[in-house]
Amino acid sequence: MRVALFATCVNDALYPSTAIATVRLLERLGVEVDFPAEQTCCGQPQFNTGYRRETEPMVRRLARAFAAYEYVVTPSGSCTAMIRDAYPRIGARARTERRGTELAEAADSLVPRVYELTEFLIDVLEVEDVGAHFPYTVTYHPSCHGLRLLRLGDRPLRLLRAVRGLELVELPGAEECCGFGGTFAVKNPDVSTAMGDDKVRNALGTGARVLCGGDNSCLLHLGGLLRRRSAPLRPLHIAEILASTEEQPWTGTSGDEQGSAV
Repeated sequence: MRVALFATCVNDALYPSTAIATVRLLERLGVEVDFPAEQTCCGQPQFNTGYRRETEPMVRRLARAFAAYEYVVTPSGSCTAMIRDAYPRIGARARTERRGTELAEAADSLVPRVYELTEFLIDVLEVEDVGAHFPYTVTYHPSCHGLRLLRLGDRPLRLLRAVRGLELVELPGAEECCGFGGTFAVKNPDVSTAMGDDKVRNALGTGARVLCGGDNSCLLHLGGLLRRRSAPLRPLHIAEILASTEEQPWTGTSGDEQGSAV
């Protein structure tokens, strides 16, 4: 099987280790991974800020970049949700405004082929035990888009429970937003920080060493708040946990050295 990796802007710029881990994981499972160089931003920042027409060229570009692939896999729930939820609406609006059907057709072609990493592993590859080894205590933050737009359910937890050596502890208030919310953190920094502090407090209370998530945007926000507390809890993308083995163990370092969004 051959798939295309949609790395996303945040991973490309700040967390390349997550994209690398995704490739290593998929290749270990027998998947051939391509990286179409034409890919760029999905347009989520522009769309969420109200620049709807400016998002349209990005829809066209991504559809063109991934046109040859049956599966497009991305280690980002928020970008997956942007494509799944917003692209059809962008195309429909262009059609309603009598600007043709080309944009809607591009969106309709791409949307069903885009998978968030954990749903690709569970739903397409039909695997839960990916051969990972991660001997640490972990708590999992599900993120709003994973819960409410993608409805990932227990897919990430099933994958984590199958990791050898990993002790998974429940995160109190897991379904509550961490406060990042993309541009929300920029426009409402005080509220965003207060929400993040609640999430961090709950995570620290678990006694876990690692705060795991499926989207580095949320982990960027929470990681900054953790560093302000000089807390020992480390944020880490689930791809890096699933890619970790006894032969290639986690070293305790990752993109979490980046700063907070607020």
